[in-house]
Amino acid sequence: MKTSLLYTGLLVAITFAGVHVAASNHSDQTSQYAPNDPSLAVATFAGGCFWCVEAGFEALPGVAEAVSGYTGGSEMNPSYSQVSGGQTGHTEAVQVYYDPDVITYEGLLQGLWRMMDPTDANGQFVDRGRQYRPGIFYHTPEQQALAEAAKQALIEEDRYEKPVIIEIEPFQAFYDAEEYHQDYHTENPIRYKFYTHNSGRYQFIDAVWGKTGTSTTASSDP
Repeated sequence: MKTSLLYTGLLVAITFAGVHVAASNHSDQTSQYAPNDPSLAVATFAGGCFWCVEAGFEALPGVAEAVSGYTGGSEMNPSYSQVSGGQTGHTEAVQVYYDPDVITYEGLLQGLWRMMDPTDANGQFVDRGRQYRPGIFYHTPEQQALAEAAKQALIEEDRYEKPVIIEIEPFQAFYDAEEYHQDYHTENPIRYKFYTHNSGRYQFIDAVWGKTGTSTTASSDP
């Protein structure tokens, strides 16, 4: 994961660590990979390829686990081939389990902006189709209000050449992706770096948010 993405996301997330959002209940849809800790809050986001979004969130302080999966569609227990083929209405997404005493929901949102392109509703970078659309899937009214406010603030920053159109919708269900997709960035680092280097994701993020961190660290990442 590229330093410019993670370091900037870390700093902004820490800035928002003083405000709390009510933790959503794990009973909404518990992943088999969820930490066994009822004090953790849950958030669900999509930003294209879930390998990259999972890696980004797991680098943030206060995030105990990010799980790759599928949400936003009507198909129950979809497979990767069904979702990637655009057959289900689902998008690749991550379920984030986080400690609200360390990082707030606002902090997660600020991290999300630094992982993806909120102006493209028909895919992300090299991955095209609504199955790769970005999205914020709120679990509580508090999350909805904070997501809407963060989106409006991002619009007012006027960072992008195109309108910010990321969708904000109620969370319905989350289905774990197959085991080989979980922690792909650590389990398959060479393939992950090859994919991310060629996807255009981090080149876009650098252009929008600028580069931070050291060249030594950045050179070892995609």
